[in-house]
Amino acid sequence: MKRNSFLGIELRHLAALEAVGRTRSFGAAARELGYTQSAVSQQIARLERSVGQRLVDRPGGPRAVDLTDAGRLLLRHADAIVAQLDAAEADMAALAEGAAGPLRVGIYQSVGARILPGLLRRFKQDWPRVEVSVLEETDAADLLRLLEHGELDLTFADLPLPEGPFEAVELLRDPYVLLVQAGSELAAGDSAPPLRDLAGMPLVTWRHIGEPETSLRGRVPDLNVVFRSDDNGTLVGLVAEGLGVAVVPQLVVNPRNPAYVALPFGNRIPPRRLAIVWHRDRYRSAASEAFVELAGDFSEPSSASAASTSRRRGR
Repeated sequence: MKRNSFLGIELRHLAALEAVGRTRSFGAAARELGYTQSAVSQQIARLERSVGQRLVDRPGGPRAVDLTDAGRLLLRHADAIVAQLDAAEADMAALAEGAAGPLRVGIYQSVGARILPGLLRRFKQDWPRVEVSVLEETDAADLLRLLEHGELDLTFADLPLPEGPFEAVELLRDPYVLLVQAGSELAAGDSAPPLRDLAGMPLVTWRHIGEPETSLRGRVPDLNVVFRSDDNGTLVGLVAEGLGVAVVPQLVVNPRNPAYVALPFGNRIPPRRLAIVWHRDRYRSAASEAFVELAGDFSEPSSASAASTSRRRGR
């Protein structure tokens, strides 16, 4: 009986709950949804009867309403339901458009600079009627959220992936290197110094604290971060001017830039594992599958190059 009562939940009931929780007002929620205030109240009441719990605290008077713990919990499930509907809508559009439809791909800066140009050139030769649109973000979480909601068909991301409706294939292992100014004493070495020697050294890194900074913080005493940016060009530019060093994946390195040197860490820092990801519950077009296969082909030489040319002096 309880399961049957949940089957009576309608999307408009969940939409009303989301609007009330966000605006903290039945009246504001009603104006936003285009209903009367009484209609919103009735929808919330029906939702509460369906789940058998009070979802909204109604203090009365001028005080704002608020969701109960049960309301907030249900709303988290509602967000997932809406994401699934978004994905279903995107699936139907992809199925109707076939090989001539759009293919939306999420990327990082390093992928855009080192892998994407050749990959797109080859893909367009084989699939000339597919319109590829590319979205660049600095945070993998943003790309994966867009993928989950059906706003991307594929995205590049790092492994391991967070929990979610994702499937992926690993493309390459991208080793981390230490970028130093070409004229510095460190540039004369064949590899990066021991991690303990990075203590106190001015470091430029990304705004988001993740790898490799997490690994460095556990092993480098007195980690001295002097500048943060989400732009790879800014980081390498600061290194080239001698304002700090940077620990970056090999794909960030431009081998034709003589202003800095990339020194390999070897196995002292685990490499970045780059993958291409799709939504496991969504329809995958033949063009999408072909793009994934081609991405694997284009990534193999990049991985080999990263291993064999990790130290660069602009050659």
